[in-house]
Amino acid sequence: MLKGKHIVLGISGGIAAYKSAYLLRLLIRKGAEVQVVITPNGKEFITPATLAALSGKPVVSEFFAANTGEWHSHVDLGLWADLMIVAPATASTIGKMANGIADNMLITTYLSAKEQVMVAPAMDLDMWSHPSTQRNVETLRRDGVIIVEPGSGELASGLSGKGRMEEPEKIVEAAEKFFAAQHTLKGKKILITAGPTYENIDPVRFIGNYSSGKMGFAIAEEFASRGADVTVVAGPVSLPLSHPSVKRIDVTSAKEMCCECVKLAPSADVVILAAAVADYAPEEVAGSKIKREETGDMVLRLVKNPDIAATLGASKLPGQMLVGFALETDHEYENACRKLQKKNLDWIVLNSLRDPEAGFMKDTNKITMVSACGETVAFEAKSKREVAADIADTIFRNVPEK
Repeated sequence: MLKGKHIVLGISGGIAAYKSAYLLRLLIRKGAEVQVVITPNGKEFITPATLAALSGKPVVSEFFAANTGEWHSHVDLGLWADLMIVAPATASTIGKMANGIADNMLITTYLSAKEQVMVAPAMDLDMWSHPSTQRNVETLRRDGVIIVEPGSGELASGLSGKGRMEEPEKIVEAAEKFFAAQHTLKGKKILITAGPTYENIDPVRFIGNYSSGKMGFAIAEEFASRGADVTVVAGPVSLPLSHPSVKRIDVTSAKEMCCECVKLAPSADVVILAAAVADYAPEEVAGSKIKREETGDMVLRLVKNPDIAATLGASKLPGQMLVGFALETDHEYENACRKLQKKNLDWIVLNSLRDPEAGFMKDTNKITMVSACGETVAFEAKSKREVAADIADTIFRNVPEK
């Protein structure tokens, strides 16, 4: 998987930098071409001479070469690389990456990176668990950075806990997994719904729900990173999509979302219905703002919205895969299985509002996937991007070949 790949290896100033030499050697053995970019503090822990000898390339650290004044182009490095790995990534470097503080060559290279970026944190356990570090790590995850979680064990401080940089072999495995997955869905067309729908009462009021769209957008980014042709039909959310190849169609109401899905579904290999679609809408929508002083108490009559999952399930094509979501508050598994069968789904992704790590407006989710064939796969609580990878892995091994 790594043969012929261009990899930028970023090294920041932590004691775990000694592991970077071994990581570099493993990447070279796998056939990768590696350019090392090291921070000034990183050179206090491992010498550029060692790294240059292992990589066969001069190590980049400063913006300009000391002797010649030659400019080291972080833009060119970002265009050259197929993958950027920052290992070790200290708390300082993670904070600078998350907040765009471009005060060294490693950070400017990261900010110019067009390729996937992977980070292997390394720090003391209290630094790792500190809210600011966790906040910065979550920011990087939302930006699409792959986090290779640190391991637990004895630390340089003499304490023991989570914070050790993952072993080089594991980081190489993560890189190989990334490249292996990059084109697994190449040529597949994926349709995804995301976010809430808003059902107008009058021009300024609506019925809605708390869905943020984070789960659907994470799924879109994950499938796009694996080479799929992804279209997202998004309800009213302000989230950005960072992957350049994802097509986005913005809608507001359930009827608008249903209309777009009916048009797009026949050409999709996989349809993933992650949106929290409103079940009901006001029967009448006022043309102007309803005045409380004039109207007094008000009774809204609600009518059923179109059932997007049932509509697409009824017209599902041979070989097409339809995946639904079930957010439940009670009798979760039974209700999800009922929905799976009734709407002719192939898989349903169950999460419960009773679980504090699942549900609306969170950065984590905890899911159980249930198939029409009776297979059940339960996952631990993870970031939504990691959950998206679990969903993609499950979907990929079940997507029929064209």
